[in-house]
Amino acid sequence: MHYLIFSAFLNVKKNKGSIDLKVVIILEQVPYDVSMTSESHKRRRDSSADQYANFEEDKADAMIRAKDIQANLAPEFPSIIKHMVPSNVTGGFCLNLGRKFCDAHLQEEDTTIFLEGEGGKSYPTKYLARKSGLSAGWRCFAINHNLKGGDIVVFHLVNPTTFKVYIARVNVSQNENGALGLLKLEACVKPMNCISDAVHVENLSKEGEEMKKSVHSENESEDLGFEITDGIRLSESVVDFKEVKSFNDFDILVNGLVINCELSKRLQIKYYELCCSQKSFLHEHLLDGLNCKLVAGMLAETINIADAIRASKLTTSQNDFATWENTLKSFQGLGMNVGFLLARLGRLVTLSDKSKRVKVATLERVNAEMERRSLEAKLLEVKETMNRLDFEIETLQMNSENLGRVFEKMATAHW
Repeated sequence: MHYLIFSAFLNVKKNKGSIDLKVVIILEQVPYDVSMTSESHKRRRDSSADQYANFEEDKADAMIRAKDIQANLAPEFPSIIKHMVPSNVTGGFCLNLGRKFCDAHLQEEDTTIFLEGEGGKSYPTKYLARKSGLSAGWRCFAINHNLKGGDIVVFHLVNPTTFKVYIARVNVSQNENGALGLLKLEACVKPMNCISDAVHVENLSKEGEEMKKSVHSENESEDLGFEITDGIRLSESVVDFKEVKSFNDFDILVNGLVINCELSKRLQIKYYELCCSQKSFLHEHLLDGLNCKLVAGMLAETINIADAIRASKLTTSQNDFATWENTLKSFQGLGMNVGFLLARLGRLVTLSDKSKRVKVATLERVNAEMERRSLEAKLLEVKETMNRLDFEIETLQMNSENLGRVFEKMATAHW
């Protein structure tokens, strides 16, 4: 004979003034002669409850870190948080992004969407519009980034076909600290402080606990795909762009300070290429006294918009064009040399408008042609009716005299 033992544990967690209560119920089947108070049973029961409670806390902590990451992303680009379940990271390897998000921000037809991971490498994936999700290519990304069930992933749509992806892991030991994702925000995040010897990450939980971890700069620069430099420093002299012969000579000066460390190596190279195209520093005439981090954010956003313009298509929405234009005009008002980007954007908008007008005119032409054919059919029908009536009238006129005699004869005949 056996008994079912119901053990209930109360897990209390404060959440911004409210209290969440979780009851963990463990069902165990034991022989009737086993002591209910045995030490082994207590240890097994306590271990199961602790494991469940710890996993739930890890998931909650991962979600906190994911929301912290999302809060640091540029708000003008949409983002979404996804909780990884087994079907996302094992077996089927498919990921649903949600119908509402896809309808609002992604294309209406199947296309290729790139996922830029923690190391800066891009992974092409197949986006299925009808299923609002990622298919082919997602498996490779999930495996290469060692995604597990319970991990929280933040997707940041930096252009119509590219997500930057940040991971808050439920098992922190997989990646030292999931909050390190905050240091991977390169193109569309709030600027970061550069530290020469080590990068320190702070992650504040809702309970007010603070956790700090230090990662050596050598490993961090390798993992994050950018180089940790010597930090902000005073410039020895003002350099004219004509004196810049290569990227190694390229420094970003703001208010007499070199702020190269505020941008990742990849963004520095892209900004160098933009400056080379105009043969001048794009930020050279910015208003004096602007905060260095604000300037770094403007440079990063300018690079993002330049990339988005080059990746745009005729199907790119007018809302995207308008957002880019408004942002660039605001930068221009602060002194940024972005006139060439605005000019390119204006030409693309004009071409896009013409393309849309061609579609509208083509549709109107088709409708007009259908109406013309309908009218021609009606005209032919009217002509046939007129011809029939003309023949009938002519025949009756020829027989009108005979009809008169026959009528008179019929009228006067004997009964």
